[in-house]
Amino acid sequence: MLAIPELLAELVRRPSVNPMGRTDIPPELLHESRVSDFWEERLRALGVPVERQEVLPGRCNVVARYSPPNPPFSLLFEAHQDTVPVDGMVIDPFAATIRDGKLYGRGACDVKAGGVAMFAAFARLVTERPTGSVAVTLAFTIDEEHTFLGVQHLMKTGIAADFAVIAEPTGLDIVRAHKGVVRWKLETTGTACHSSMPEKGVSAVYRMAKVLTAVEEFAGRLAGSRKDEWVGWPTLSVGVIVGGVSPNTVPDRCVIDLDRRLLPGESAAEAVAELDTFLRSYPGLDFPVTSHPPYLACPSLPPSGGDAFVTRLGAAIDAVNTSHRVVGVPYGTDASTVREAGIPAVVFGPGDIAQAHTKDEWVELAEVEKAAEILYRFARAGR
Repeated sequence: MLAIPELLAELVRRPSVNPMGRTDIPPELLHESRVSDFWEERLRALGVPVERQEVLPGRCNVVARYSPPNPPFSLLFEAHQDTVPVDGMVIDPFAATIRDGKLYGRGACDVKAGGVAMFAAFARLVTERPTGSVAVTLAFTIDEEHTFLGVQHLMKTGIAADFAVIAEPTGLDIVRAHKGVVRWKLETTGTACHSSMPEKGVSAVYRMAKVLTAVEEFAGRLAGSRKDEWVGWPTLSVGVIVGGVSPNTVPDRCVIDLDRRLLPGESAAEAVAELDTFLRSYPGLDFPVTSHPPYLACPSLPPSGGDAFVTRLGAAIDAVNTSHRVVGVPYGTDASTVREAGIPAVVFGPGDIAQAHTKDEWVELAEVEKAAEILYRFARAGR
């Protein structure tokens, strides 16, 4: 088997860009098939059962199982295969350059390093078969960076485990809780006309400008309205605005995309309804504002369940890396979907979230080695 630096380099050299709704990504960079082939080949070489689950055309989860005799419990290790696009990067995104103990490239930190650490631990279990080791399902899923379809499909297959570890860059700390997210669109309409006679039309963009003022005010109030001890306060932001067809036409349609981060206990439906109620009573919005159904909803991860496993993972971290923290974070992961399916889950992996999605993304190779050792120790011995 390749050593961890070579394994990670081989993986980073295989583009797996999630278009995230865009249509301008070159086909040779698109989707996860190159990475899926990579993992399937290496897992089959271990001689374990391997399943390729087609979630979308040409986009597959890859799932493998290690089943020792009489395992004391079972674990799920899950890592996503996709990355964000490469716009604005100042390094070759797929060169996998190694310099000063760091490997550079798109996905190196988020989250191919975590996937490599999980594979390395899994491969050691399979080849060494230590007495008393636990059963492990290793899953590489698609589409985490956009709509979470891979992990949703995985959980619908009825996969079972007593506890799950989800790979994301946590600096070898344990993430016990995180926010959820709901995304949806607001739309304003107007009456189109020639821009030389704007008084004959109604600008949907001007209307949306008033809506944006209200949304900004609501977002400010939201941040001060409540706070969770693990993940902080709820947030709302506008990430995309689209309106008009040409400079010489008064636009008759304008749409914005909203991103609302959910605290544990908040639902997507409640979050959307809260803003809708605010907008209906906001002064000056005397025109229709259409709130479209959410196109993405991912629950939060509350800090509950699996306490003994969290302690066990913490002990493995301390044995390899001296100490660790158990924390909450503001971003979302596949862990919340896994937990909603009934499997307690935490987030753990090498790398710093500050390096995820960056123009010169990198990961410390020594940390990837430590993560692999920690996960192996976590799964090696029974109760």
